[in-house]
Amino acid sequence: MEQRDWNFPFEGPLHEVFPALHDAQSSWMSAIDSLTAPDRKTHELIRMVVTVIMRNPEGVQRHAQLAHEVGASWEEILGSIMLTMPGSGVLAAVESIPHARAGYEAARDAERD
Repeated sequence: MEQRDWNFPFEGPLHEVFPALHDAQSSWMSAIDSLTAPDRKTHELIRMVVTVIMRNPEGVQRHAQLAHEVGASWEEILGSIMLTMPGSGVLAAVESIPHARAGYEAARDAERD
C-alpha cells in the first residue's frame, strides 16, 4: 500500500480494503468542513464536544488542537467540555481533559515554532 499521511489512524486500513468508501467519506467530511456557519471555532468546539460524549480521546485531542488553531482559548475548550457533564456525566468530561490539553498544547507549541 502506498504510504500517505492520513489525518486519522483508521484511514489507512479503510483505504486499503475499501478505497471507494474511504474516498466517499473524505468527500463527505470535506463538505462538512466547508460549512460557513457556524464559524470555524464554534464548528471545532462542537465537534470536540461530540467526541467527548463519544469517549473518543483521539478525536478530543484532534478537535481541541483544531479549535485552538482557529482561535479557541483553553478556557473555551475546557468550558465546552464541562457543558457535556449534564448529559454525559462527570467521568466522560474529566477523562477528556488531558487529551484536550494535549491537543491544545500541540497547537500552541506549533505556533511558537
